[in-house]
Amino acid sequence: MAQAQSQPNPGFYIGGEGGLNWMLNTTANATNIYPATGWAAGGMVGYDFVGPRVELEGIYRSNQATRQFQQFTAGANFNDTAIMANLMYDFRFGSPIVPYIGAGAGIAFVNASSLGGSTSSTQFAYQGIIGVGYEIDQNWRVNIDGRYFGTTSPTINNPLIGGVTYNNNNFSLMASLQYKFGAPSVAPPPPPVVAPPSFMVFFDWDRSNLTQQALTTIQQAANAFKTKGNARITATGHTDTSGPESYNMALSLRRANAVKDALVRDGVPAQAISVVGMGEKGLLVQTADNVREPQNRRVEIVIQ
Repeated sequence: MAQAQSQPNPGFYIGGEGGLNWMLNTTANATNIYPATGWAAGGMVGYDFVGPRVELEGIYRSNQATRQFQQFTAGANFNDTAIMANLMYDFRFGSPIVPYIGAGAGIAFVNASSLGGSTSSTQFAYQGIIGVGYEIDQNWRVNIDGRYFGTTSPTINNPLIGGVTYNNNNFSLMASLQYKFGAPSVAPPPPPVVAPPSFMVFFDWDRSNLTQQALTTIQQAANAFKTKGNARITATGHTDTSGPESYNMALSLRRANAVKDALVRDGVPAQAISVVGMGEKGLLVQTADNVREPQNRRVEIVIQ
């Protein structure tokens, strides 16, 4: 489950946003316009492809300003209601912190008023976005981003001085909260680890001949091999720690070959059997040197 939660899922999302807006100083018909810090608020609906995102955004910006004439100063109000189509891209590095960039284009309904006159116009709007998000879980995400927003140049119509065209350029610092629909997907559980069938054949001290009990066990191993179809058998011989190490290595190999011969007699192809001699290595029961331990005198049959 923890692994599944670390992997985001595609899906639709909605969100709300708000922040501060700084409209850049501009001039209009020999008057200087000095906007104050304003505010912005809006919302979006989009689809996250896990990497790229597309969204439709509606946002309102409002700024008050001072217009400086040669003889006097006047106030002004500027606000934009924009509908933007945005293309975003998330840079994912396997962390809940997700940097992103984006760009958008759309239309803005611009309203401006000053000196008793006001005007409304529809302008082409565009913006660039850079920010960082934090994914609380697979549904909730918070973002902080900086934006440049601009439109084609609107005009303030005033009965005293006529039409005044100005530049509408803005920087915004925005925070947003988004909710992605859809339940988190749960990764399938890993397949169970199945140990290959194994059988154990034991030997008398310093012997490689097979007892009747050993032959019965080997027959069971042969039957198990036949049910597997395409399989291989490894017969690994072992000894206890009594006797010289070099002698025990040869003895373990004789024991493994004795098991192989019995498997062949029981119908297992010889080419499907590998034999290994381990000598005193791989003790089933740990003992000191020169100790006769019956459980260490064995051949392990593993079907893979």
